[in-house]
Amino acid sequence: MYNLDDLRNIMERLRDPEHGCPWDREQTLETLVSYTLEEAYEVVDAIHRGNDQELCDELGDLLFQIIFYTQITREENKFSFDDIVDAIAIKLVRRHPHVFADEQINNAKEQTLAWEEHKEKERKEKADNKNIRASVLDGVSLALPALVRAEKLQKRASRVGFDWEDIQSVISKVEEELGEYKEECLNDTDRVKERIQEEMGDLLFSCVNLARHAGIDAESALREANLKFEGRFNAIEVALEQQGRSIEQASLEEMDRLWEKAKQVMI
Repeated sequence: MYNLDDLRNIMERLRDPEHGCPWDREQTLETLVSYTLEEAYEVVDAIHRGNDQELCDELGDLLFQIIFYTQITREENKFSFDDIVDAIAIKLVRRHPHVFADEQINNAKEQTLAWEEHKEKERKEKADNKNIRASVLDGVSLALPALVRAEKLQKRASRVGFDWEDIQSVISKVEEELGEYKEECLNDTDRVKERIQEEMGDLLFSCVNLARHAGIDAESALREANLKFEGRFNAIEVALEQQGRSIEQASLEEMDRLWEKAKQVMI
């Protein structure tokens, strides 16, 4: 079987200035970003569908992205794959003193709190080194999907006490934001797209907060809703095809009836 060193050698040959692959030679850190995001989502998709072989393949694709990045950074004399391994090993040992030192951790909840304390300390040290003000919200990546980032921001704020006391308060906030959104949408005399978008953002942010207080991952919930919608819509298309018709030929009323039928079958 091939091993990690073989994979690194393959990547080096692909980037060879004379005999390598023209496409691989042209890539930069910036051009690889979209491919990396795509590969990460394909890993999630394989896990969600429970397909072990596809998961193995997709994890390989994701690993190759890391090898690709480090080949480029090594060529530019920035850092190597070994530097990445060394850095993450140091970080994991430092953040798990209950495993690699004598600190006592009794359960997963205590471990989560300790982990966050270690990360907070590291963020403050980074800010001090850069001579900038440290924030509780530092380190929440802008590149995250918006729903995921909203939840992380809310969790960070919650740790310092900036949070709703109970879920009913969050529900009231969602209703308030929905009312403000409706007001902007129905204001025919002064409809401004920017204000409508802002109110929609507030509404979505509040919905993420509601999911968090209910112990639900908003991203996962929306992913499930997407799959449910896709399945029911496909059922409409299949039903119409069995009638010898396309979905473009159906009226909204017909599609609604088929949708309700699909809901009864696909709960």
